[in-house]
Amino acid sequence: MKLYYDPASCALSPHIVLCEAGLPHEIEKVDLAAGRTESGADFRAIHPLGCVPVLALDDGQILTEGGVIVQYLADQAPQAGLIPPPLTMARYRVLEWLSFVSSELHRRYTPLFDAGLSDDYRATVLKRLYHRFDIVEKQLSEQRYLTGDAFCVADAYCFTILNWAGYVKVDMAPWPILRDYHARVAQRRGVQEAMRAEGLVD
Repeated sequence: MKLYYDPASCALSPHIVLCEAGLPHEIEKVDLAAGRTESGADFRAIHPLGCVPVLALDDGQILTEGGVIVQYLADQAPQAGLIPPPLTMARYRVLEWLSFVSSELHRRYTPLFDAGLSDDYRATVLKRLYHRFDIVEKQLSEQRYLTGDAFCVADAYCFTILNWAGYVKVDMAPWPILRDYHARVAQRRGVQEAMRAEGLVD
């Protein structure tokens, strides 16, 4: 399999899952502005939207959308325990958090990357984002990870989004549990492996 990625983007989430699951894979960096892969391929010919993550499967098929990709990867390595079995409530809880991270964290962060964002609108965006932080903080006050004591694909995604705080100058001091969670996940072997491959850590 090959994962197309942009360093520190949301593609870090499936990259972490690949490493945590121990699945053989390649990665190829994408210049999103130029629409070219590191090898010079036209990225829009691979994915018309021109965004990452994109997973190229061994049989030539392409998977897009991070939440779908991480489920697929976790199902390829059930022994890694990154997602519960199908048709169980435990699995639906993981999917619930995957959806929450996508719609309530990822989407709320996106405007903060706009250099032209007005101060007033930034304040509005942050107020909404902080409310979501409160919800995750409460969840993590009762357990180590989003759905219990075991790391899952939703944690890989949540970590990836929380990692953006430094890029957009979001102060995480008011959420000590969330900060500790982020720091704890950052020390995992698979997380370190993915971040090192993307040049995010030494």
